[in-house]
Amino acid sequence: QVQLAESGGGSVQAGGSLRLSCAASVYTWRSKCMGWFRQAPGKERERVAAIYIGDGSTYYGDYVKGRFTISQDYTKRTVYLQMNSLKSEDTATYYCAAGRYCSSEPVAMDSWGKGTLVTVSS
Repeated sequence: QVQLAESGGGSVQAGGSLRLSCAASVYTWRSKCMGWFRQAPGKERERVAAIYIGDGSTYYGDYVKGRFTISQDYTKRTVYLQMNSLKSEDTATYYCAAGRYCSSEPVAMDSWGKGTLVTVSS
């Protein structure tokens, strides 16, 4: 059973927008935190944004503050990442993750999706 399934990646020009979706299984949705991480070729995986399912508290990496927004739809067990004003440096594979805590460390997350590629051309 797929625990987390991302969708919405693609190619866009700099300055454009994309919205990523992450649908969670019933079991995985019990996790307290859902987050988006990204990994560019040759770079370490880094957290982009995270949200506590219970109270909606959100966290963002400094490099996306003011441009990206994480949100949740509890009835659909889905988390979204709205990405605006995209830059070429945002090009990466974006992964959805679930865990007990909204840690910025990838190793602290319990479940991962397969990832969706986002390519931003300048």
